[in-house]
Amino acid sequence: MRNDKYEQGLKIRTQVLGEAYVQRSIENADDFTRPLQEMVTEYCWGHVWGREGLSLKERSMINLAMISALNRPHELKLHVRGALRNGLSREQIREILLQVGIYCGVPAAVDSFRLAREAFAEADAEASS
Repeated sequence: MRNDKYEQGLKIRTQVLGEAYVQRSIENADDFTRPLQEMVTEYCWGHVWGREGLSLKERSMINLAMISALNRPHELKLHVRGALRNGLSREQIREILLQVGIYCGVPAAVDSFRLAREAFAEADAEASS
């Protein structure tokens, strides 16, 4: 499944999440999961993340809040790293997660802070290697 929106989505997805992660996700797809990978790449990353109106940084801010509120730890950790790539500071990420704590509950914020620290450590290790 290759079209302009898929290609745009692949480019943005790789920019935000990193080449290794995206390549691994696509290569590990099988007959069952490949349609999901194609849909995510084309629609999530191509149609939505590829729209004008919000910067990638702003989209990352929104995603961090929503994914924290939804308690999706794997996706949150991934998107914390993406937010760093999109130019958010650790302080901005902290403020987003504090906002989550007030509006979505302290347990969501506690888990989100823990996962953000893990993502920061991974990003630091990657940067120093």
